[in-house]
Parts: sequence; structure tokens; C-alpha cells
Amino acid sequence: MKKRKVMLIDDEEDFINMLKKNLEQTKRYEVLALSSAKNIVSKVKDFNPDIILLDLLMPEVGGIEACQMLNEDPIGKRIPIIALSALDKDTDKLKAYKVGVVDYLTKPAQTETIIKAIEKALEFK
Repeated sequence: MKKRKVMLIDDEEDFINMLKKNLEQTKRYEVLALSSAKNIVSKVKDFNPDIILLDLLMPEVGGIEACQMLNEDPIGKRIPIIALSALDKDTDKLKAYKVGVVDYLTKPAQTETIIKAIEKALEFK
């Protein structure tokens, strides 16, 4: 079975290192972990992910802005995005869904929950 490519973008180093390790241990995913959404479009073109896990609160380029950048790119707009955020208000979720996020998980999310969300999003891709 071909590994699915997951792009993980979060400014919390411990979180991305742990999640990357947990996802790769399943032997089902190849994970590119980035600590910034800066240059997200060129990173997407280089890595060609099947799915993106994206934090919404980051310095420089936030998750909403990153989604907007991807929506303007022919390749980027076809990739499902799951928001992983500490923001739990309905208004935050609505903003994310409006820019094309397919699922919204509130941190801290269990690895099993994240994997289920990835599989569900890829099923409908």
C-alpha cells in the first residue's frame, strides 16, 4: 500500500515532532513537518501532499491566511485541509470552514482521532 503524504504545519515543535512520529509509526503516512506556513504554496508543490494538517494560530502566516493562499493555487486548492487548533469558538470554526477546511479538530487531539479525520477526508477527496 502506498503511503499517504501528510503535510503538518504547526509552530509548536514538540507537538509536530510527536505527531509526526506517531503518524509515521503506523507505516501508512509519509509526513513533512513544518513550523511555519510561510512559502506554503511552494512547499505544497515540492512535497505534493495528499492532505494538510494546519494550525490556525501561528506567527507570520496564520492558518486562515495559508488556506487563502492555497485556494488561489490550482494545486493547493485541491488538497483537503484539516485545522488543528486550540481555538474552540464557533466563530473560529466558521472562519476555517469558509476558507475550505474540511474538518476541524481542537487541540489536544488524540492521534487516533487525527488518523480517523485524515482517512475520512481522503475518502471524500
